[in-house]
Amino acid sequence: MSPKVATNTPVELDQLLEFIRPRHRAILLTRRADGSPQGSPLTCGVDDAGRLVMSTYPERAKTRNARREQRVSVIVLSDEWNGPWVQVDGEAEVIDPPDSVEPLVDYFRSISGEHPDWAEYRAAMVKQGKSLIRVTPVRWGPVATGGFPASLAQE
Repeated sequence: MSPKVATNTPVELDQLLEFIRPRHRAILLTRRADGSPQGSPLTCGVDDAGRLVMSTYPERAKTRNARREQRVSVIVLSDEWNGPWVQVDGEAEVIDPPDSVEPLVDYFRSISGEHPDWAEYRAAMVKQGKSLIRVTPVRWGPVATGGFPASLAQE
């Protein structure tokens, strides 16, 4: 069996968003006040404007960090461990309730489709005090897969 060769496939923005839309596992990287990185695993989607969206609470470290320093990175992973992934660097915007309710509806739709009771969902978002983080992509790495460097795989 020949070893799997790592790949790095450059993509344009539309290809990036097409890659991300069916993938909802991600790690949001923000910066703490001292500048050190802080990672948060989460579920993300893509809104109609091509921004990565994620649900959160105002008190969470990721939310506080994204308010203070809008430059963030999101690593979007495939469901399978060795599947393709991509890092997206962008500008974050935090939206709090009540302004977050309709964007949270869009977030839910981007991940799960239609909710059986949107009034119930909206009420739950208000009751839970949910916020939304939107990340506008500024730059992104290639879509990557793990494996051996091509130079080693050919030996």
